[in-house]
Amino acid sequence: GGEQITVASDISYPPMEFTKNGKPVGFDIDLMNEIAKRANLQVEYQNVTFDGIIPGLGNNLYDAGLSSFTITKAREQKVDFSDPYFNADQSLMVQSDSPIKSVDDIADGTVGVQLGTTGEVKTKEFKQEGKITGEVRTFDTITDAFAALENGQIEAVINDFPVSAYKANQSDGTLQVVQTFPTGEKYGIAFPKDSDLLGPVNKALEDIKKD
Repeated sequence: GGEQITVASDISYPPMEFTKNGKPVGFDIDLMNEIAKRANLQVEYQNVTFDGIIPGLGNNLYDAGLSSFTITKAREQKVDFSDPYFNADQSLMVQSDSPIKSVDDIADGTVGVQLGTTGEVKTKEFKQEGKITGEVRTFDTITDAFAALENGQIEAVINDFPVSAYKANQSDGTLQVVQTFPTGEKYGIAFPKDSDLLGPVNKALEDIKKD
């Protein structure tokens, strides 16, 4: 029952969204499914490269974007966001035997980030401030960035704390988060401007938070 909607997500960002037995799972997916139930929507997920989601919403290719999106001023010019549903900070992750213990130790090491993320924005800030002098390498997915770190192709990854912490826990002690940067970031669900879905989704979110 209910209205059919297409939700775009970069489904390679555990524990927030990832694939298990060919199905999308994770915190965001659970949340969206619960919202859909309460707002009487039928959700179809579409796996989209992260930096393609907001432009796609701008062109009405999708009805919503759910991909651990931090609500930012720049993004709010292009899309409408739901009320916030999750707090996240940025974090620095390295190999566990790395001499890097904070951003000040990176020097000319190469830092990996996911394209279009707030981690990329934060890393470029550090570069402008001269804290990082090395290369900032962008990856299409965070999974690729983590793999490059594990293989020693890069020295560090700057990314959302919950996702990096989850990766560290899964890494059998080979990777660790050595520093977090409080940014006050909050996640929201993104919609094309003036979407009719915003009201019903916020109402469902409010009820979910209450119970």
